Amino acid sequence: MALPKLNTPQYQLELPSTGGKIKYRPFLVKEQKLLMMAQESQNETEVSDAISSIITSCTEGVIDAKNSPLFDVEYVFLQLRAKSVGESAEVKVKCPDDNKTFADVKIKLDDVEVHMTADHTNVVEVTDKIKVIMKYPVLNDMKKVNNQRNQVDNVFSLLKSCIHEVHDADVVYNRVDMSDKDIEEFVDSLNTAQFESLMNFFNTMPKLRHTINVTNPKTKVKSEVLLEGLDSFLA
Repeated sequence: MALPKLNTPQYQLELPSTGGKIKYRPFLVKEQKLLMMAQESQNETEVSDAISSIITSCTEGVIDAKNSPLFDVEYVFLQLRAKSVGESAEVKVKCPDDNKTFADVKIKLDDVEVHMTADHTNVVEVTDKIKVIMKYPVLNDMKKVNNQRNQVDNVFSLLKSCIHEVHDADVVYNRVDMSDKDIEEFVDSLNTAQFESLMNFFNTMPKLRHTINVTNPKTKVKSEVLLEGLDSFLA
């Protein structure tokens, strides 16, 4: 005799990148098991693959997590986590007054949103004639970054992955027409100020951001702490 099938509730959310609404369901035990196994491995690629698989399954393929903007992926996964495991998470936060003591803080995940700084733009003016159009990093970009040898390689790998177009006056070079060598030579030819203007794209781009109040359990000093990125909100 077949066991009864369980009904799974459906919810709706708004994608930060487009404002479009999608339906999703909480992840099931089999998917939670997949995530737990990936987290136990402490392998960033396995965790990334598990998150990608869970998002795609829980949105019935509407979200291609591997090729969606990273901030969309993080926001969708946080909403899935809230509906699946609990709407609050207790995280450890380093207290800024002594920069060494950690405090346990409970965060209501529904309050966490994607925020973009006011001066953000994906168009970077490199010179009076040359500008670069950037694209937002996706999970596949981050997997490439995680495979690099050191932090410097990570930075350059991410930058090169996110250059979408290069405009030289009226001439437009599309990424599909540029070789990896072309991109590498272009990046290596930047001066320090030009490089920093490109990196500012990443510093100001949309991210999960949430400000919390923290009380240092040792000094009793109260501080505000800005949390950014998915890792900050996962217990």
